[in-house]
Amino acid sequence: MEAHMQFKKGLTAGLPIMLGYIPIAITYGVLAQQAGLSLFELTSMSVLVYAGAAQFMGTNMLAIGAGAIEIVLATFVLNFRHFVMSLSFMHQAKDFPLRWKAPLTLGLTDESFSVASIECKPTKQEKGYYFYGAIFLEAYLSWVIGSILGGLLGDIMPDAISQSLGIALYAMFIALLIPSVKTNGRYAIIAVLAMLFNYIFNHFIQEGWAIVVATILASFFGTFITDKRPPLNDQSVGKEHKIH
Repeated sequence: MEAHMQFKKGLTAGLPIMLGYIPIAITYGVLAQQAGLSLFELTSMSVLVYAGAAQFMGTNMLAIGAGAIEIVLATFVLNFRHFVMSLSFMHQAKDFPLRWKAPLTLGLTDESFSVASIECKPTKQEKGYYFYGAIFLEAYLSWVIGSILGGLLGDIMPDAISQSLGIALYAMFIALLIPSVKTNGRYAIIAVLAMLFNYIFNHFIQEGWAIVVATILASFFGTFITDKRPPLNDQSVGKEHKIH
């Protein structure tokens, strides 16, 4: 019964993710279908890759004729944050059985990680892994189903509407960028650097490789641009101790 209750609570907690994923996944499916991917191919990408930003970028790179190596490298750099999220979540869920840890990390996305980070209590509860499993499974299935719907709609949707969905690619990356810029304005500098690098290298190498090189260079310079958290001095430690 405990497992059933945890799973039910997880489905409730993951409902906002599902509602947000379905329209974005439909948009991805339409764009992927327009880029020349078959229903099987675009669905397989959602099943195996399961990374919205990477899938949008990969689809766009396919449309411009980029090769497989460029796409793999670009999505690897873009998705490198998943390593950090997985390590963070594993620290939070360190008491979970080993057989649950790997499947749970495979289900992490930006949105599900945010919800999982807020909902910490299940990590200390009996069979709390069912709670997170429900969140991740609900998000995963909604993304895959939305992709299939988008692939099907791409054949019957009017060209005027389907072509206008191309703006979703840029809207999604802006949506990922704005929260980071609000936290630290220097992230905007990294985004501008990536655009400048991409513009410059587009004149010398293929567009797909230009994206890869621009992403790596902007990430490299970003390590020097972003603020490092200053170490706590004795006085701040004392104040924090008094507050707690």
